[in-house]
Amino acid sequence: MKQPGDKILIIGAGAIGGITAAFIARSGYNVVLVTRYHELAEHLSKQGMHVTGVRGDFTQQIPAVASLQELNEKFNRVFIATKANDMARAAKDVLPFLADQTRVISLQNGICEDDLGEIVGRDRVIGCVVGWGATMHKPGYMEMTSTGEFVIGLPDGRMTPELDALADILSNVVPVIKTDNIYGHLYSKLIINSCITTVGAVTGLTLGKLLSKSKARKIFIDVMRESMAVAEAMNIKVEPYAGKLDYYRFLRNPGFSGQIYRHIFITVLGIKYRKVKSSSLQSLERGNPTEIDFLNGYISAKGKEYGIPTPVNNTLITMIKNIEGKRRKIQPENLNYIKPEYS
Repeated sequence: MKQPGDKILIIGAGAIGGITAAFIARSGYNVVLVTRYHELAEHLSKQGMHVTGVRGDFTQQIPAVASLQELNEKFNRVFIATKANDMARAAKDVLPFLADQTRVISLQNGICEDDLGEIVGRDRVIGCVVGWGATMHKPGYMEMTSTGEFVIGLPDGRMTPELDALADILSNVVPVIKTDNIYGHLYSKLIINSCITTVGAVTGLTLGKLLSKSKARKIFIDVMRESMAVAEAMNIKVEPYAGKLDYYRFLRNPGFSGQIYRHIFITVLGIKYRKVKSSSLQSLERGNPTEIDFLNGYISAKGKEYGIPTPVNNTLITMIKNIEGKRRKIQPENLNYIKPEYS
C-alpha cells in the first residue's frame, strides 16, 4: 500500500533499473530515476521509458536526472541498479539524500550487501535477488525477456514490516518472496552467474552452443563444487536456484550415475536457454570491464579467507582479466586451458 510522502530513488537506467522504475511509476509511486546522460534523462522525463516483453507493451514517463546533484530532497527508499563495479561510487554519492529511516536496496549481480553496508550503514541495507530477465535494446527502450520474482530479505534474517512495505512496491513488477536467508538466495544466484556469465564470456558462445560441449559442462560442475565448499565454510545454507536447482542434491552422488545425471541436467539447461548470451561477454564486446570481481572473484576471495581451494574459479578470473587487458582472445579454445578436477 502506498504511503503518503513515499519517495523512491532508482540509480541506474539499464534494463533492470529502467523496467523496475517504469512499473513502479506506472503504479502511482513517486519515483525519480538517475541516469548518466542528459539526453536520456530528458527523454525519460518527457517521452517516457518504453517497455515491451512478457508483461506487455507500454510507455511510462519517469522523472529522471543525469546527476544526483540536480536533486535537493531526501528519499525513503533507494534502489541501486548499477553494475556491481559502480555500486560503491553510487552508494557514496547518494549519502546526502538519505533520511534517518531510508532503506537502500541492492539490485546488483553478486553479493554486494556487506560492502554496501560499510558505506550506508548495515541497518539500512535490504538484500534483493533479481530472478527475472531483461535486455536494453537502446537507451530508453527495454524488453522484459522472462518472468520470475524478486527475493528480498534483511542481512540479519529478521522479518519486519519494512519488508512488507518493500514487497508491496516491488510486486508491481513481479511477485516477491520474503526470506530470512537472503545470503542463501544471493549465493545461489552467484553460483549460476559464475558459471553461465563467466564461461560464456571466455568462449564467446551462447549458452546452447557452450553447454553442448562436455568440457564446458565439466567446468560448470567444478565451479559449483568449489562454490559450495566455500559456502559450507562460510556457514551459508544455499537455497535452490529459482526454486529448482538444488545444488546439494545436484552434487551429492560422486559416482558414474551422478555424473550422467549432472551432464544431462546441464545439457537440458543449455537447450532450454540456448539463445542466452553472457552479460559479461556483452560488456567485453562493448569494451567495458566485467563484474568478475563480484562473481567468481567473490568465491575465490572467500575461499582464500577460509582456506578452501578454488583452482577453476581462479583460472577463470585470470582469463577474464587477461581478456579485459587485451592479452587473450575470446574463443572456444580457452576451454582447453581450464582443468576441471572432479567431473
